[in-house]
Amino acid sequence: QLAEKADRDRSSHEIALDARQLIKQIAADAGADYAVVEMPPGPPVLRPVVAEVYGPDKATRRKLANDLTELFKESGTMTDIDNLMRDEYPVITFQVDTEKASRFGVSVRTIKETLSMSMSGFNVTTIRLKNALEPSNVVLQIPLSKRSQLSYLTQLPVPSQYGGMIPISELGSFIYKKQDDLIFHKDLADVEYVLGEPIGRLSAPIYAMFGVDDLLLKYQTIDGEQLQGEYLGPPEDQTVPGFEWAGEWTVTFETFRDMGTAFGVALVVIYMLVVWQFGNFIIPAVIMAPIPLTLLGVVPGHWLLGAEFTATSMIGWIALAGIIVRNSILLVDFTVQEYAKGMPFFDAVINSCASRTRPILITAFALVGGASVILTDPIFQGMAISLLFGVLISTVLTLIVIPLGTLSAGEASCRNIAVNMGLLPGDADADAKYNIMKPEKSKKEKSSESAKDPKKWIKALGKKKQAESAEKETSDDKIDTNGLLKKEDKNDV
Repeated sequence: QLAEKADRDRSSHEIALDARQLIKQIAADAGADYAVVEMPPGPPVLRPVVAEVYGPDKATRRKLANDLTELFKESGTMTDIDNLMRDEYPVITFQVDTEKASRFGVSVRTIKETLSMSMSGFNVTTIRLKNALEPSNVVLQIPLSKRSQLSYLTQLPVPSQYGGMIPISELGSFIYKKQDDLIFHKDLADVEYVLGEPIGRLSAPIYAMFGVDDLLLKYQTIDGEQLQGEYLGPPEDQTVPGFEWAGEWTVTFETFRDMGTAFGVALVVIYMLVVWQFGNFIIPAVIMAPIPLTLLGVVPGHWLLGAEFTATSMIGWIALAGIIVRNSILLVDFTVQEYAKGMPFFDAVINSCASRTRPILITAFALVGGASVILTDPIFQGMAISLLFGVLISTVLTLIVIPLGTLSAGEASCRNIAVNMGLLPGDADADAKYNIMKPEKSKKEKSSESAKDPKKWIKALGKKKQAESAEKETSDDKIDTNGLLKKEDKNDV
């Protein structure tokens, strides 16, 4: 039993690799097969590399499974190679004569329990030794030298319900028969399994599978057909020999397929939300531009630490995308606010970087500190590497890419966002300058707006009446000075 992880210098995988090298020569000298089995870090599988063999009959499946076993060994990319087929060998069984057994008063159950006790042993009681922490079992069992002799087993006494002991040879006979084969089914189809453990510098199952596929180019089935392994499902026509790659490959493919689909949907939703927030289609693309740049930190990080890109690495990359988008939104939003206050567009972009650099760096360092805790965990190491290296590279690139992208989008996009957010008025001159078109309201729309607010409509009507009354009074008070002068002239004359 291994000591606790904190009490040893090597991981369980490193110990398994050394154990495999130690056992390899011993097993080769003895002509024995061996396997060093490790607990899988993810969902349970038979082995990292599994070939599920299908065929029309048992003989065809067994032949193809044996041939694949030899190809696994020939590839040199796998070890602990085995299949789940049994070699044919005879076994000894006891056939009960029910008529004689009932005559002697012995049941079939009694015969079975007697044979089981004699061959496998029977726990009579337990005793506790002086310094032992656990109790020891007292087992009643026939010695191996006796139970291996069929002549001795025929004299095995069996208790009768009438009293006395009856030799088992009086109750039936021992017969030889062939051991039944193991029968495996998957989706109602007969199948055989060939197993292997990948080794070498590239220990991912996919590379071992590629090595076997290369050897299959020279292999032909009993029907003279070329054989090729299926990666995405069992063979469609199971009336001919074929096989499907399974094991950790199936888990890996399904995990990355589902997570990749979810990541794509998440990107579309993020783009739609940012478009809804800013009312612009160009700036959201600029905001999401740093997401693929995170790979410049994620991929080299896994290479430097010698780690594999696992499902947890994918989870870390998806989480990192959300963090980077948040930082980009902060930069663009601050730029729009500064521009709305009257700052020149170029100065607003530079000022946003200078003002938001510190909070962005604080967020990045906090994420680095949290990811460092799980950096040595065998399962979540990939997530830690993606977060740690990805956030360091993407944070630096975000402070460069977002300002350049905002400047490339132009001042018109920035002003458009400010107007849509209500930070700037959409006056006619500015609208004409930046091509911000606002449709003119029709009389019907104006009347509908007035109808929505009766008080406003009554107040406007009152002002209109007052203006008409004032205009009438002014017209009544007008004096025709020309007419008066003419009348005075007439009086003088």
